[in-house]
Parts: sequence; C-alpha cells; structure tokens
Amino acid sequence: MVNLEWYRTFKAIYETGTLTQASKILLISQPNVSQHLSFLEAHIGKKLFERKPRRMVPTDYGKLFYAQLIGPLEGLERLESEFRYTRDSDIPLTCIGVSQYYYNIKLASKVASARANLVFEFDDLPVLRDNLMQGNLNFLISDYCGHEKNICYEEILTAEEILVASSTVDTSALEHIPSASEHEIEQWLLKQNWYAYSSDLVLIKNFWQENFKKRPNIKPNLIIPDFHALINTLAVGNGLGIVPDYIAGEHLRQNKVKQICKNLKNTSSKLYLAYNKNVVTSEQIEMIQEILG
Repeated sequence: MVNLEWYRTFKAIYETGTLTQASKILLISQPNVSQHLSFLEAHIGKKLFERKPRRMVPTDYGKLFYAQLIGPLEGLERLESEFRYTRDSDIPLTCIGVSQYYYNIKLASKVASARANLVFEFDDLPVLRDNLMQGNLNFLISDYCGHEKNICYEEILTAEEILVASSTVDTSALEHIPSASEHEIEQWLLKQNWYAYSSDLVLIKNFWQENFKKRPNIKPNLIIPDFHALINTLAVGNGLGIVPDYIAGEHLRQNKVKQICKNLKNTSSKLYLAYNKNVVTSEQIEMIQEILG
C-alpha cells in the first residue's frame, strides 16, 4: 500500500532539487528521504529522477507525475492544517490575502484577539486574486473589485491619496504662491524630486489630471512599489510623493513628513474585502468584520 509520506518526500525533492534540502524541509534523515523515493518508484514502476552529482533532475515521467500530484496533495495538506489548528471555537482555519503594509498598519494590533486561527499571505495582487478564485484563500483585502461569479466585494475603507514632502524639502516659496495661481504651483511641483509608487505614475497622473487637467511632465527619481517603504524613504529623503492617508498618518504625526498643497484636490481609492460566498461561513465573515471594524 502506498504511503502518503512517499508523496510528500517526492514533492520536497522535486521542489528543492536535492535529497539534503528535502530532508531539512521534512525533518527526517537523508537516508529516509532516499528510501521513501525508492519505495515510491518501485510502487509505480517508473523512474522519477535522474541522480546527478549535485542535483536530482526529474525525468519526463517525474514532471508529469508532479503535475498530476501537486493539486490533490496540497489539498490534503490544507485539510490537515484545518484540523490541526484548533481553538475553543467552531470557526475553521481562515486564510487571508493582504498587502504587508496594510497588515502592519491596520491589522497587526488586532489579530491576536481573533476567534479562530488565521493564516496571512503577502504577495502581489494577481497572485492573491488567483489564490482566492482557486479556493486557496478565504478572504482578500485589496483595491480590486470585480464581478466574478459567487465572489462578494464589501467596501471597507476609502483612502485619500495625499501629497506629502520630506521634512527637508524647502516649501517656503510654495507657501507664498497664491492658492489660485495653479500654473505657479504646478511649476514649483515640477522642479522637485519625486518618489513614485509605480513606473506608470498612476497616482501622480490622477493627481495632476484632477488639479491641472493635463499629464505631468515628471521623471521620478525613485520608484518604490511598496507604500510602507515609500513613506519611510520620504521620511529620510528629500522629495515629494503621493500616498494613502492611512499610510502617511503616523509619519505626519511625528513630523517625519509634511502634507503640502492642502488647497489642491486629493484623489481617493477604495479597499474591499472579497470572499466566495459559497465557501466561507457566516462566522468567518463576522470575525473578519470585527477585526476590520
């Protein structure tokens, strides 16, 4: 009879490429790893790896076997995790995809009191969105709002995208420009160093369109695709940037950065809680809403 541990061992060897690394992941000895693989190959009657001096190279059949195995095996491992993680609660293990900066600012201080075990996943939005659609996540917190079947989107936050400057930026000339002199304000802004969140400058473009009705002629000095890193860089740098107000809040209170051009219009963005209504329980939804509240 086949042993489930043989499959786990095959997966570990395939993904790490060596018996040594597989043994470290599985917390078993290298001879045991080799034995599991030999038993599995004997059971299925096929060679799964070519034994090279420094690496285990999967055979064509090994690649096919992995492709067929990985989905069911990971499903079993998730099921096993749900039964392993228990508290004094009937709420099942709950997996949440979210950006790391939102977690640090909004969730880190609240999750310890959650009524169930939580697993957080930090990754790029397309990866997290795919994981939600495939059932690997119970919830997703992001600025994405779609129309997929059975996926519910609940608005949880409206964030103002504000213009901030490093505390070292000399804004005395800007402060003497009349608020109605949009052209002079724009020219001052164009002369500054800019730190952008993305190479497409979407936040800066939206701000410029809202206030000056044109595209900005800006070449950013830095592109930092993480708001937490961006605001930290602004705090020690010498430039301007546009960030959500909840990201900038603590730095503004500590005078590490300053909000400028308050008379100009801010753009805004929304964050949503997404989940599959046919997968999550009402207790899970209520628990997440408590954390977000």
